[in-house]
Amino acid sequence: MAMHDDPRALSDARPFDRRDGQLEALGRSESAAQVRDRIACYPGAVRMPANDVELYVVRNFLTLDECGALIALIDADRVPSPVVGDAAVSPHRTSETCYLYPGPAPVTAVETKLDQLTGLEPGYGEALQGQRYAVGQEFKPHHDYFDTAQPYWLDQVTMGGQRTWSAMTFLNEPEAGGRTNFPTAGLAIAPKAGNLVIWNNMDDCGAPNPGSLHQGMPVEQGVKYVLTKWYRERPWCQ
Repeated sequence: MAMHDDPRALSDARPFDRRDGQLEALGRSESAAQVRDRIACYPGAVRMPANDVELYVVRNFLTLDECGALIALIDADRVPSPVVGDAAVSPHRTSETCYLYPGPAPVTAVETKLDQLTGLEPGYGEALQGQRYAVGQEFKPHHDYFDTAQPYWLDQVTMGGQRTWSAMTFLNEPEAGGRTNFPTAGLAIAPKAGNLVIWNNMDDCGAPNPGSLHQGMPVEQGVKYVLTKWYRERPWCQ
């Protein structure tokens, strides 16, 4: 057994590396209740009838002009999409990504709306990411939460810990394909420009929820653009 696989060795070497116990779960659960209350009061927000996952759609979260401005930023600086704990470029995720850091007015506008929607501390959110999917490109089934048994967790725990909420906004509508599918939940959401999908990656007890499994299905015609924001359980530091 390698040292990083031995809990006793971890306890001796880096005693706080695997902060993922009952106390952390309780904190996530309490935070989720506050986010839930905020979303319930947000205009256009609807909780979806999904099995095993807490998931909402917010209609017309962004205007078409805001979507167009964000698409322009994505096209100006996109690179092959990365995957945590994998190779720099993975066949599991074949889109292109643009990191949208604070500064440009379109980024400020969407960050402000996300703050109003979730009520979470802005510092808990990762940098916005824009993704572009061409024909045939996809993101195969995956979870946004981190597997604490994997070696990459030792880095992620110092960068803010678990990913709790995922917020994804459709910026356009491809001619065919490109749905966001939640296979365990029995729900597939078609892209509609300006609509946001937000879900809790944790279960009711604050533990990682396998029911949050999802995928970006292949685009069949046209191009798809989305905007993604992940939130951590503690302040995010890259």
